[in-house]
Amino acid sequence: MTAARLAAHQFRFDQKVFWRNPASVFFTVALPLIFLVIFSTIFGNDTLDELGGIKTTTYYVPAIVTLAVVSATMQSLAISLTVDRENGILKRGRGTPLPNWVFFAGRIGNAIVVSMLLLVVVTAVGRLLYGVEVPWERLPAVLVTLAIGAAAFCCLGVALTAVIPSEDAAAPISNVAVLPLYFLSGVFIPETEIPDGVLRVADLFPIRHFFEAFFTAFDPNTSGPGFEWGHLAIVAAWGAVGLLLAIRFFRWTPRSR
Repeated sequence: MTAARLAAHQFRFDQKVFWRNPASVFFTVALPLIFLVIFSTIFGNDTLDELGGIKTTTYYVPAIVTLAVVSATMQSLAISLTVDRENGILKRGRGTPLPNWVFFAGRIGNAIVVSMLLLVVVTAVGRLLYGVEVPWERLPAVLVTLAIGAAAFCCLGVALTAVIPSEDAAAPISNVAVLPLYFLSGVFIPETEIPDGVLRVADLFPIRHFFEAFFTAFDPNTSGPGFEWGHLAIVAAWGAVGLLLAIRFFRWTPRSR
């Protein structure tokens, strides 16, 4: 079997495992949609004058896409890899002829495909329920932002497993790593309601820059192609750091036994 066919087979396997796990599907796919409805209901559809007069729902579509991608990549990988490591699945898998890169290609490929699906679903729900404009003319910027962000957060998710000591700690630690940043970065709360000092703290982390790149691409006031190369460069730099940490510290054997 060629390397490409082997990677494709592993990807199909990881897709089946993901979609047959109701908890994974709910927290990765359904929860972002629930957040979109909740925030749109709580904050209404007022005009945000400080952000160029866009509607609140227009703000929350890229915000929830940001949350969905981080959940499908960083959080999902950190949790699933830790669970498999502590149950001995990674150790047994490494004892087979399956190359390491094929294993990661399947997991990361699944995360990126789910991220693309969530981008489509969240955008469609925003359009159908709230009339949010789909940024067709800036679609290349949306896709490039998704690709860079998904790749970077996949690397960070693999790296995060190094500090998760047990299966029970996987979900709490992954949530602690991202939930505060959702609030600080303007994902949960409109950035017009967040003090400048807090936003400057959020600027130190990749979620804020990932959201800013998505927001620019979705903002109807954006002129030009909508690429935010400065923000994307910071996201990519975080991904590179995550990749180096993953290469150095990723474990195939259980830590809690």
